[in-house]
Amino acid sequence: MATLLDLIIMLVVGGIILGFIAGSAMFVIWLERKVSAHIQSRLGPMRVGWHGWLQSVADAIKLLLKEDIRPKGVDTWVWWAAPFFATVPSVMAFICIPFGKPFEIRGLQIPVIAPDGLRIPMIVSDLNVGILYILSVTSVCVLGIFMAGWGSNNKYSLLGGFRSGAQIVSYEVPLVLSVITVVMYVGSLSMQTIVEAQGDWYGLKWFVLRPNLALAFIVYLIAATAETNRTPFDIPEAESELVAGFHTEYSGMKFAMFFVAEYTNVFIVSAVAATLFLGGWQGPPIFQFILGYDLPFMPVFWFLLKVYFVIFLLMWFRWTFPRVRVDQLTGFAWKVLTPVSFANLAFTGWWLLR
Repeated sequence: MATLLDLIIMLVVGGIILGFIAGSAMFVIWLERKVSAHIQSRLGPMRVGWHGWLQSVADAIKLLLKEDIRPKGVDTWVWWAAPFFATVPSVMAFICIPFGKPFEIRGLQIPVIAPDGLRIPMIVSDLNVGILYILSVTSVCVLGIFMAGWGSNNKYSLLGGFRSGAQIVSYEVPLVLSVITVVMYVGSLSMQTIVEAQGDWYGLKWFVLRPNLALAFIVYLIAATAETNRTPFDIPEAESELVAGFHTEYSGMKFAMFFVAEYTNVFIVSAVAATLFLGGWQGPPIFQFILGYDLPFMPVFWFLLKVYFVIFLLMWFRWTFPRVRVDQLTGFAWKVLTPVSFANLAFTGWWLLR
């Protein structure tokens, strides 16, 4: 009986996560269009729905109806599996994202499942190695990009795949060092524990307010922009050089999977940034000072607000800076970000041991 109930719960939670990913991806795509439009002094989509909010829905329907074309000479299994390797790890990362603090609904008793009341954890699984798990599964996405480039039988796609490998390897180092800096302060890899360590003092313990961790936050944002293949680090799909890079030969839903994977990864890196540096689901200092408590679903609101704020910063970067060359991209990672991250890590270790 318990096994059947566990299976039902897993299916329900999985359906909620997939629905949230789809809805969030469409919202972020719409937001990107509006942000880029206003930065360039134009309106963006306006005709389909209020301020064009149905434009992403129309694009999704269009991609569902488009023909799935397989070019001649592709490595069939590698080319076919690449979109799944790019998308599935992003979905798996949601297991350890803490959307809020656990709370109980008193009086709602469900036999077998919750005889004493319903407890909502607001996280699928609070693993004791949560941040390590997220870093591990999201690093698999580069394999999907490389597979797409290798299996497409296209020199432009192949070059984009190799570029992606070089880029991810380069920027993974400063990104992980920035995360380790926070883990040293907390002494735990659990995402909920990291959020709870930033509690009390009415938000003054948020790690972004500490100078060395603020530096780690900046390094993390730069490295995360490169990890998600976004401008100014979008050389794996540079349209001015490689047509569309690694996904040149994809159409229909396979192209849509790469598209959704990119924006899902943007949400993941922003959620990690909000958790590690911005207090996670903790409310802002003024809110906590006035009310002294959080309403049951307010932590989810604060968490999503912080996540979309970080996403806005990444969009701001994209539509402000020009694309860099390959040598500039890798040189900046190894000659600037990595030494700065190591120095910051050493300083943090000295500060904690002194």
